[in-house]
Amino acid sequence: MSRVCSITKAKPSKGSVIHRRGLAKKKGGIGQHVTKVVSRDFLPNLQTKRIWVAEEKRFITVKLTARALKTVTKNGAYATLKKAGLL
Repeated sequence: MSRVCSITKAKPSKGSVIHRRGLAKKKGGIGQHVTKVVSRDFLPNLQTKRIWVAEEKRFITVKLTARALKTVTKNGAYATLKKAGLL
């Protein structure tokens, strides 16, 4: 299954990390040196949840981010899922 939020459509994004060697000058070293730039992934905080929808009297299983879960809690399950096109 893909790593995409059902509600916010958040998905993984690419980035990079700069690997450094040495102790910083302000910590008493001779300075840091860049040894490599390594690519990395920023993954969304996905959770698989069963959400009770009272208007339809059934559970709906969705994969959503922690932020989307807060949105469901605030605005209600039916309204949020309807706006996302899941109902």
